[in-house]
Amino acid sequence: MPWKVSNPVSERMRFIARLLDGERMSDVCRDFGITRKTGYKFKARYDQHGPEGLYEASRRPHGSPRTTDAITQEQIVAARKAHPTWGPAKLRHWLSEHNAGVLYPASSTIGEILRKRGLITPRKRRSRVPGHEAPLRDAKAPNDLWCVDYKGQFRMGNGEYCYPLTVTDQMSRMLIVCEGFERIQTETAQTAFEHAFAEYGLPFAIRSDNGAPFASRGLLGLSRLSAYWISLGIAVERIEPGHPEQNGRHERMHRTLKAETTRPAAKNLLQQQERFDAFVEEFNNDRPHEGLGQRTPGSIYQTSSRLRSSVPELAYPLHDDVRTVSGSGHLTLSRKTRIFLSTALAGHAVGLREIDDDLLLISFADRDLGCLNVKTNNFNAIEAESLDAEKVSPMSPV
Repeated sequence: MPWKVSNPVSERMRFIARLLDGERMSDVCRDFGITRKTGYKFKARYDQHGPEGLYEASRRPHGSPRTTDAITQEQIVAARKAHPTWGPAKLRHWLSEHNAGVLYPASSTIGEILRKRGLITPRKRRSRVPGHEAPLRDAKAPNDLWCVDYKGQFRMGNGEYCYPLTVTDQMSRMLIVCEGFERIQTETAQTAFEHAFAEYGLPFAIRSDNGAPFASRGLLGLSRLSAYWISLGIAVERIEPGHPEQNGRHERMHRTLKAETTRPAAKNLLQQQERFDAFVEEFNNDRPHEGLGQRTPGSIYQTSSRLRSSVPELAYPLHDDVRTVSGSGHLTLSRKTRIFLSTALAGHAVGLREIDDDLLLISFADRDLGCLNVKTNNFNAIEAESLDAEKVSPMSPV
């Protein structure tokens, strides 16, 4: 509006003053360079609100057709309270699936509604740890890779500790195992895997960290549990020590598991397992996942075609002899030739193949363990997939 000075309120007061002095609207509007429509607008404001009406009115609309109605907002709030760890995108997809025909606002709007209700706490920004460039496989289909770990132990209401063992399928995020145990133990972990293999079949590979019972400081880092996997034709891969981000998807699931089942913890292990079981059901079949295009893990996962019952016993058709490792981890070839391999291999068959005079290569499944000199009774463990002298380290004979 072409008022002739920089202070429009002062000009409007002068404009009104002339009208109040009895001058005609057309004459005053012409002198101020405005239309009569604008002049009558400010005269009406003055008549209704006095001098306050001459200030610039807010351009904010009295109402917004895009404002989320109260009923929809209450549905969003109720869904968040029922699922306190779900974010706006997940809540929006879940609500749309369960309330056909209702149009819910964008995820950003849902986030703002939750923020105003005090249901979202801003996270502190943390520096990201760069990914490790180790040749860890990336699953392309269900059962290409399972990930396993123990979620950090926590104390239950009765004062005892719970150690949850968890297994997920990397591609589909399917939570396959979530069992609480009183301690970390090879026997209980292997039993859990036996049940999982019977229900879901065998994966092609399993990824773990370097802790017990998944790995050891013994021969090739084998543990009894990882040797059991290898005997079933399952490849074993381990993340680099100190780099849990290499198992990031599994760790992210742990954060949700902890938030929804351990705060506060149940009174005892049975009650805690009930919480785990309910979490597994919701996580697999009801909880949308952004990384899956808001689908659930259960809608993508398919059981493996590799069945435990179809796995043959270890065979070594290209080796000269097959022997079974004793319960103490020793391999006996004769009364004079007895060497220690690893307690992880107890009860497993190993293959022996002559590669030079008095030199035997000892293998477990598809892995070469080391070379035995039958004359000196010395066993040299292989540290890498090579038989070069620089790649072996001597182990004392028994």
